[in-house]
Amino acid sequence: MSGFGYRIDEDGARRVDIRDALEPAPGMVWIHLSATNAEAAAWLREQAGLPEYLVEALTAQETRPRCDGFEAGAYLNLRGRTEEDLDSSDLLASVRIWATKGRVISGTRKHLIATDTVEQAVKQGLARDPGDLITAFAAAITGDLDPVVAELGDEIDDCEQELDAARVFELRRRVTRVRITSIGYRRFLNPQRAALEKLAQLPGDWLGPDDRAHIAAAADRAARMAEELEAIRERASLIHETLTDLRAELIDSRSLIIAIAAMVFLPLTFITGVYGMNVANLPYAQRPWAFDAIMLACAAISIGIVGYFLRRHWFRG
Repeated sequence: MSGFGYRIDEDGARRVDIRDALEPAPGMVWIHLSATNAEAAAWLREQAGLPEYLVEALTAQETRPRCDGFEAGAYLNLRGRTEEDLDSSDLLASVRIWATKGRVISGTRKHLIATDTVEQAVKQGLARDPGDLITAFAAAITGDLDPVVAELGDEIDDCEQELDAARVFELRRRVTRVRITSIGYRRFLNPQRAALEKLAQLPGDWLGPDDRAHIAAAADRAARMAEELEAIRERASLIHETLTDLRAELIDSRSLIIAIAAMVFLPLTFITGVYGMNVANLPYAQRPWAFDAIMLACAAISIGIVGYFLRRHWFRG
């Protein structure tokens, strides 16, 4: 079974095998599992002694951010970034956490970037109790997402500055990608904020006042990112509408050019078509100057039509 365990006490943190992590010892135990197989569910049920509803929550395939208090502990589901491939409609992977006094069990189906940050904090002695560990997870997830959200905002700024009819199709693709990404992130950040706020208010002595303050700060940060993503989504919608208008104007201008060209060549086509018929008695058909006269007449008609459109200001950039 993949995963790792840590024992954390006054002497610091040391990594232990998962099979030995549940042995009685002072301090706190953190067990992290890859909950993608039946072996993890069996270990949670038989070795860790968790009730069935917690086993299902820690190993469920489809989840959303939430927080539930159970007796002397809490179940928490958070979403964060991963470097593994995800479905296009599900841009963040989940970490499920069961925390009680002296013990934290976490599980992921995809490896979260934040997990490495939390493990490093544990090694450095910055997370010494369940409240510290959950705070580290919340801070690592929001800290990892923050620059990504900022990059989305910067890209929208660039799109606004580069609005140009000549680049409509390129900008539409960029704006659509930013809009879809912002919607995918915001879909989880709002319930994640609510879950962290609920956790900060849960009763229990395993969460200290400083832990609750840090968790509330992470909730505020998640709320701020959700608001930024909502603003990005709205700006992307406005830019998309502007690009649609620019595209319509571009199509109209091209259609106008085609219409003017058709107006110029329509009478010329009629004249050349008439004199191209193999029938007798065409006016001046046998005259030696007939070809030159027809060419001059076509040129005069073309100049006259173009001049008319110029006077009517049909040619505008």
